[in-house]
Amino acid sequence: MFHRKLTALDYHNPSAFDCTDDTQYRNCVVWLEDQKIRHYKIEDRGNLRNIPSSDWPEAYQKYLQDLNCPFGAQEKQESVDWLMGLAVRYEYGDNVDKYKNCEPLAAFSNSNTAVVDPLFNLDGDSPDFKAGVTALANILKIQRHDDYLVMLKAIRILIQDKLSPEAITKASHKQEGIPVALDKHVLGFDTGDATLNEAAQILRLLHIEELRELQTRINEAIVAVQAIIADPKTDHRLGKVGR
Repeated sequence: MFHRKLTALDYHNPSAFDCTDDTQYRNCVVWLEDQKIRHYKIEDRGNLRNIPSSDWPEAYQKYLQDLNCPFGAQEKQESVDWLMGLAVRYEYGDNVDKYKNCEPLAAFSNSNTAVVDPLFNLDGDSPDFKAGVTALANILKIQRHDDYLVMLKAIRILIQDKLSPEAITKASHKQEGIPVALDKHVLGFDTGDATLNEAAQILRLLHIEELRELQTRINEAIVAVQAIIADPKTDHRLGKVGR
């Protein structure tokens, strides 16, 4: 989740950063403030730099509030990710000419390549973007993920599969079932409870229906294969049938 941003910021050993390690976490926050964000004056960074202190969480909470961060100190992953995004923006602002003249990656500059995923051009570090994705995920009851782009892709898949006009039309088309008399079907065992017996009969019938659907698909696959290998040519010299 953090590797790409830490690499862009030239953080030492970004691959080894562990957000769950308090010491690494606090050191990273201090490094971001000292090297990139620089919101406080040097003399005002004492409480934040006092990493072993039991009062560090309070200092960190105040620091986040002073930066108008939408996340609190308890939301460790979200808050440090937001800080990294802020640091990236400041880094770009300090070196606009350097990054403005960067050549685009060949994979995306070549017009003959495949169509680029539209999600690639989104600013995944934007607080507004993260807030919007989180709100959508909550509405659609999608599980949260550390990577907001992954969450957005999940939202897109759900909308395409369940909320597209085609999906809604298909879902609104009701299929009428055939009435079945349960007393005409032998269960084969007795649970000792009439209600449980009926439930078991229903489950068995549903299972049989699934098996029939599976058999239909198997038959369709066999027919498709036969269509490919049908009408073989006979080579009498070889004494066998084949192409």
